[in-house]
Amino acid sequence: QVQLVESGGGLVQAGGSLRLSCAASGLTLRLFAMAWFRQAPGKEREFVARSGDSTYYANSVKGRFTISRDNAKNTAYLQMNSLKSEDTAVYYCAAGVATTDYSSSRQYAYWGQGTQVTVSS
Repeated sequence: QVQLVESGGGLVQAGGSLRLSCAASGLTLRLFAMAWFRQAPGKEREFVARSGDSTYYANSVKGRFTISRDNAKNTAYLQMNSLKSEDTAVYYCAAGVATTDYSSSRQYAYWGQGTQVTVSS
């Protein structure tokens, strides 16, 4: 049974940093593309970053967020720096087969339960 478990969310002041983790079990992380999405209240889920054969970022986080992975630990990470109030959302990690349509949530078969990130201004 595949499980993705996010951790590391919390409350942080604007300008601060957080590192999210996504621990995977039941799958071999190195065989999958890993992505982070987020969903703010009243908004649709949106793509944040993807790590696979290539790395991609949403324009809104480029230069501030870094996605990484430790295949030996079967864990993916999202380092978030210079956080803004508009980064407040529930963050989800996802795993899927690499595809060119990397920003579409439909491309990812496995999802975590999400972790809340709140940035106070």
